Amino acid sequence: PTNSLSLSLSLSLSSSSLSHRIQRLKPTTEQSHFTTPKKKKKTFNLYFLLNPTLCKKISVCSIPISLHVISLSFSLSPQKMDVWSPSVAMDDEFEKLLIRMNPPRVTVDNASSRKATLIKVDSANKHGSLLEVVQVLTDLDLITRRAYISSDGEWFMDVFHVTDQNGNKLSEDDVADRIQQVKSIRSVGLVQSADENTTIELTGRDRPGLLSEVFAVLADLKCNVAAAEVWTHNSRMASVVYITDEATGAPIDDPDRLGKIKQLLLYVLKGDRDRRSANTAVSVGSTHKDRRLHQMMYADRDYDVEEDVEEENGNRPLVTVENCLEKGYTVVNLRCGDRPKLLFDTVCTLTDMQYVVYHATIIAEGPEAYQEYYIRHIDGSPISSEAERQRVINCLEAAIKRRTSEGIRLELCCEDRVGLLSDVTRIFRENGLAVSRAEVTTRGDQAVNAFYVTDASGHPSVKTETIEAVRKEIGLAVLRVKEEAYSSSPPAQEHGKFSLGNLFRTRSEKFLYNLGLIKSCT
Repeated sequence: PTNSLSLSLSLSLSSSSLSHRIQRLKPTTEQSHFTTPKKKKKTFNLYFLLNPTLCKKISVCSIPISLHVISLSFSLSPQKMDVWSPSVAMDDEFEKLLIRMNPPRVTVDNASSRKATLIKVDSANKHGSLLEVVQVLTDLDLITRRAYISSDGEWFMDVFHVTDQNGNKLSEDDVADRIQQVKSIRSVGLVQSADENTTIELTGRDRPGLLSEVFAVLADLKCNVAAAEVWTHNSRMASVVYITDEATGAPIDDPDRLGKIKQLLLYVLKGDRDRRSANTAVSVGSTHKDRRLHQMMYADRDYDVEEDVEEENGNRPLVTVENCLEKGYTVVNLRCGDRPKLLFDTVCTLTDMQYVVYHATIIAEGPEAYQEYYIRHIDGSPISSEAERQRVINCLEAAIKRRTSEGIRLELCCEDRVGLLSDVTRIFRENGLAVSRAEVTTRGDQAVNAFYVTDASGHPSVKTETIEAVRKEIGLAVLRVKEEAYSSSPPAQEHGKFSLGNLFRTRSEKFLYNLGLIKSCT
């Protein structure tokens, strides 16, 4: 020990197996034998998780012990400090430990607003923290009407004005606990992939009847589809399908069988025109399904559009990207028709493009949604080229349109059985219908599915006679036409720059505006 460095070692002993857990340890208040408290010092606390094999070799007073957690506190003199350069892996583990020791704090306020419930989230900041919070709110089927986000420094503070699917304030007393529990689990990487299904990922060129062919192949290979999500955009298709063995109901893990499934599905995806870019894969890890679909479409470059192609009916989101030189941010303004999960789609895209959202304002209280983001690249720099600026615009537009509901929504609710999806999609194809998006779920022994169908050329207008013919063949009682609560009609045409500054009406908005957190740079 030197005058500039003092060490204090605290051992946590346990007879039970704690090698996979980290307990929060309070720093000791006693002085170390090595401490020389003559100069003013700064104290830090570090927590290390030791390898269980190493723990068995450690003993104190010749008594073998199981040492799992070491709390190491050290003091550094401001005049003389030993320099230690930790590895990248150590930095990553230390960041996870800090998040474990500082779990997110969630408060629910039902009194401040008559129209919405305010959910306030404070937590240690890391790349992707905002996405994790938005993902939790989305998975709880909450609709975000307004949001104010600030994450400068090592901490982020977010306020969300949310309602349920019917536009009502929340009445559940445990919503804060549910959000905090899910957020805590995800932020430290403890979410494990579900082991009851095998996940197949598919990407390829979209065409009429493709989904019918995919489900037919799976049925022929004795695979039961437990759940699936299908997106189409810009003539491309991406799908995540969860399958089990038809006979046992267990996941399929035989390499030879999986190889055959992938080979036949790839043959279907390629067809006659997509020899290069079609892809099938058995997914691993615990990536959120919707986020994975965005990643797959992004990797498939569905955002590439020809400049001379005009959007039909003017149904194109308005996205502007400008640099704010005064603050060192890039300001992204977005305006489009509102719909569920819109906030998740935009935040997910910015995060996976390696941008950090420092401040944001979200307003979605009518048919339109307005979003304003202050972003930098993960390396701390704003957008630096016209090509990068245009790519951000194209990617955000694509992210919004991937989930935009085009076509008529048909809801299927009936007893689940093997081959159900193959039969239903075959009937769609035989009647000249194409599936633009699909959500397949199973609840107990019931199949609860939703299909968005268009005509074979992709136009959302389908003859009523065609829909009724399909319903009669499948069953009028089990297949129903659902009127969408959220219209996908284009926003009012208004070109040029826009800012959220003229929309500030409430005290909280004016307060954030005065702080400079949500000021638009025009």
